[in-house]
Amino acid sequence: MDWGYKRIHKEPLAQTLCRSVLFVFSVGLFSMFVFPMLHYLGAQLHSALTGTYVPGHHSVLLINCPNEQVAKDIGRAIMDRRMAASVNVLPKASTMYYWKGEIHESTEILMLVKTRTSKIQRLTDYVKSIHPYDIPEVLSFPVEDGILSFMKWMDEAVPAD
Repeated sequence: MDWGYKRIHKEPLAQTLCRSVLFVFSVGLFSMFVFPMLHYLGAQLHSALTGTYVPGHHSVLLINCPNEQVAKDIGRAIMDRRMAASVNVLPKASTMYYWKGEIHESTEILMLVKTRTSKIQRLTDYVKSIHPYDIPEVLSFPVEDGILSFMKWMDEAVPAD
């Protein structure tokens, strides 16, 4: 008993607390970096074993452009960089919006961009850097379900990060 008592009380309280805080911080930091990877791997494993789609793994972005040529140029640049599996350029759409306190009307071209959800931030940053609008419209929506073979094709077309 004496040996255990001396060993336990030999280390100062401040040093014990410091080690405890450092341990908790290290575990928290490790978890922050490992969790996204484990979540991704778990979702892939679940999908492979069950033959089902994991909701939210892919997304569709809506991007408005002032004309068809700008939309095609942006779409081609996105595709060249393999940030999307496909880009649809839809015909003219009538648009109403507030800009600098006034209601404006115009025609725009709508792009539908299909990609991995993990690519959204990079894709959005890229579109902002080349788009002619001061504030381009880039909205993303997670894909909840779809044909599994199409989703697999999207994974093949867009490399993982």
